[in-house]
Amino acid sequence: MASNISLKPYNSFQVDAVAKHFGRFGTLEELQELLEQTNHQPTMLLGGGSNVLFTRNYEGYVLKNEIHGIELVKEDDTYYYVKAAAGENWHSFVQYCVAHGYAGIENLSLIPGNVGASPMQNIGAYGVEIKDVFEELEAYHLHDGYLQKFNAADCAFGYRESVFKNKFPNQFAILNVSFRLRKQPVFHTTYGAVEQELAKMGIQDLSIKAISEAVIRIRSSKLPDPKIIGNAGSFFKNPMIPDAQFQELKKAYPAIPGYPGSDNQTKLAAGWLIEQCGWKGYRKGDAGCYDKQALVLVNYGNATGGEIFSLSSAIIQSVSQCFGVHLEREVNII
Repeated sequence: MASNISLKPYNSFQVDAVAKHFGRFGTLEELQELLEQTNHQPTMLLGGGSNVLFTRNYEGYVLKNEIHGIELVKEDDTYYYVKAAAGENWHSFVQYCVAHGYAGIENLSLIPGNVGASPMQNIGAYGVEIKDVFEELEAYHLHDGYLQKFNAADCAFGYRESVFKNKFPNQFAILNVSFRLRKQPVFHTTYGAVEQELAKMGIQDLSIKAISEAVIRIRSSKLPDPKIIGNAGSFFKNPMIPDAQFQELKKAYPAIPGYPGSDNQTKLAAGWLIEQCGWKGYRKGDAGCYDKQALVLVNYGNATGGEIFSLSSAIIQSVSQCFGVHLEREVNII
């Protein structure tokens, strides 16, 4: 366990914050050893650091999950059941599955972060969410020291939500996640610009590799590489509003995009709302709203977490005043 370690290399926003104590673990046993040293002080689990904004130093223990491994557990006539350790890079895991013909997560290519965060956030893109392919996960309770398996119902998946964000925050360390992936692909190409990109690529025979490559091209064209410009991908959730409210907004703003949701709700495009309020390309100091995708807040160099958070607050207030719609942050604020 090291002391007073900069977390700048360990978060995709590249924000400089200091962890009072910092340790890494590559096995459950190593995690247990680290937990014995924490003396029940505040403890934060860190994976790829792609969905967190540090607005202050962390006065407790930051433990970085570096458990690795991918395993085909079993298969049946329809599915491959693939287990991945929580410390595996998510995009690398997707590429592994595409290369092996395991279908179902190709639309989730190039999402930053590690495997362990995928069920926490119920990550999703281009018409696919983790809940669609999730089998189970294994987690370790940080305080009571027991292993527990969670199936899909246990995880209570919602839109960018799970039981690990609302009911059990900071209580479990996810060790591995198992996915149920198809032998015969079911292609999802109608969401976003996937069909157009496939046409541009001249794809005649659809495959999970082609879809993965199309998604990579789309994301690369409008999202900044966090290695070059600090960011955490989408900073805000796409808001859900009642259908009746959407119809009222449609009268005032005929171009407003909306997507049917459940329970008489419509999903709005947060990026469109933000752009209409004039934030796209905005920059104050080194904190900004990306010029190619308004949903993404960026650190152009030396922005503090507090400056990025203040920008997000101003955007939330602006969208609320203009459209009467409240944006929620998708990124975890520390």
